Amino acid sequence: MNAAPEDHPRLHTISVVVPVYQGARTLPRLIDELEPLTRAQTTMGGVDFVVAEVLLVHDCGPDASDQIIRELAESHDFVRPIWLSRNFGQHAATLAGMASTASDWIATIDEDGQHDPADMSAMLDTALRERAAVVYAAPTNKPSHGWLRNSTSAAARWTFTKLLSSEGQPPYNSYRFMLGEIGRSVAAYSGSGIYLDVAIGWVSQRFATQPIRLRDEGDRVSGYSLRSLASHFWKLVLTSGTRPLRLMSLVGALFACVGFLAAIFVFVGRVSGAIDEVGWASLTTVVLVGFGLVLFSLGLVAEYVGVAARMAMGRPPFLIVSDTEQGPLGRQADAPR
Repeated sequence: MNAAPEDHPRLHTISVVVPVYQGARTLPRLIDELEPLTRAQTTMGGVDFVVAEVLLVHDCGPDASDQIIRELAESHDFVRPIWLSRNFGQHAATLAGMASTASDWIATIDEDGQHDPADMSAMLDTALRERAAVVYAAPTNKPSHGWLRNSTSAAARWTFTKLLSSEGQPPYNSYRFMLGEIGRSVAAYSGSGIYLDVAIGWVSQRFATQPIRLRDEGDRVSGYSLRSLASHFWKLVLTSGTRPLRLMSLVGALFACVGFLAAIFVFVGRVSGAIDEVGWASLTTVVLVGFGLVLFSLGLVAEYVGVAARMAMGRPPFLIVSDTEQGPLGRQADAPR
């Protein structure tokens, strides 16, 4: 029998949210690892905690994850299925799970097995020790992806950290540990297309990190293609604030200064006779570069307008429905008599 929170007034309860897209092969092992944590535990720092529930959010993937989720919910009383009406993406599925939690803390963890659930105890200690509302996992080793994906991920992370994020922003990671009220509040107001970690940063500046070691995903194929990863990064850029617009303004001002200095040089050259005539190549280059910058700036502004328009239209980031097998879609026609 799992420990009831009311029997332990200082017991910290944790809701574990797992967005599921292709988890048919990895979910049973993950639940087996989480099962011991559903009984009262004590961290290295002397803090009592228990995993009160595990929410498996079905994001309508291509495999048989839905059937595995039903079987796990039937055999484990701490497993709660969350059914989405269609595939909304990892962040939207995570938000749906966070909105459905009821514990002191929320932990978000991947389905593929690269995150060790046992690390949650250290993340809880870090949160209490540093008075942090959100703790991000900080991997000490590279994920078991190919060199191309690791390289592009590192480049994207550097670009965001150095050029787009504010000072002191922690490295984002899908393995998160946060206050329940923070997670549920973010899930309540986040609009469609929002980058989850950016939304968390809007309401909390008390971040911390916990070093962890990533595990091998085995032979599981990643659900992210290069195109989807690029789209993921672009969403991060657009929802991170107006800093890209400021960068474009700075680039425009820089080119204006260069153009002004070039004009002075050409004017002095013409007056002194050093330049007989202005070359068409120079003029064409200036026109093309300037026109390209204008178009790029307009496209960037249009993307921001598009994000604002989608949010203003009220498009939901996710929609929770009942299990299709338990509703009208699951009813089979009677055999002909």
